[in-house]
Order: sequence, then structure tokens, then C-alpha cells
Amino acid sequence: MAFDKLGRFFGISNDDDELEKEEYTTSNKDENENLPLNSVSRDNIVSIKSGLNSAKSKIVLYEPRVYSDAKDVAQNLLNNKAVVINFSRMEDSSARRIVDFITGTVYALNGEIQRIGDKIFLATPPKFVTDGKISDLVDKKDNLS
Repeated sequence: MAFDKLGRFFGISNDDDELEKEEYTTSNKDENENLPLNSVSRDNIVSIKSGLNSAKSKIVLYEPRVYSDAKDVAQNLLNNKAVVINFSRMEDSSARRIVDFITGTVYALNGEIQRIGDKIFLATPPKFVTDGKISDLVDKKDNLS
């Protein structure tokens, strides 16, 4: 008892430790009581389904017949869509003009344009990556024969 009084005087009593523990546990209980059971911080969690709902990349197929169709092709490139252009139904001079126009559009966007067949071109915006070339595959096939 004498030690308890002396301990309280110097602030080293066991009763104070127990009081501090009680105050600490009750204050934590009060804070936790206000939170709902399912309120866990999930700032860094991303739903798997969110990737499925995002816009999908598209490849648009065109067979232009007049020079004014080049505007539609360019608009698709501006909307980040790849475009396959088949010029088989056009005169060569008009097709060259459209290819020049599309080449300028692709250059301005930092995209790419590739010839993938006879009178067929692939124009891609910058976010598309193409690997290999059709002409390389055709050359390899010809060498095997």
C-alpha cells in the first residue's frame, strides 16, 4: 500500500497503467463502432469486370469509290480506329490521291500505313501495333516453292 501511494506520487502506479489501457481500448471501440462492417479501404482494388466494359478497339473496312471517301477514313483514324482500305474498285490515279491523303493523316497522328496486298492498305493510329508484314510472308512462301 505504501508503495502504491509512493508509485502514484511518482506516476508509476499499476492502477494508472490499467486506466490507460482501458481508455485506449474504449476509444478504439468508439471509433470502430461508427464504421460499417464492410467499410474496408479498397482504393487500390480494381474490378475485373471494369476491363471488360471498356471500349474495344475496332478495325474498319473501307472500299472507297470516290476521293471524298478519304474523309471518312481519316475520321476513323482520328477516332483511334484502324482502317483496312481496299482500292480494287477505284481507278489508280484516284487511289493514289487517297493514299497520299491518308498517309498525311497517319503521319500527323504518328500512326502507320502499310501495304498488305494488291491495292489493299492498313492504316493504324498510334495505339495500334502491327507485327510483321504480309509481303515478308509472301516472299518466304515464294522461296519455299
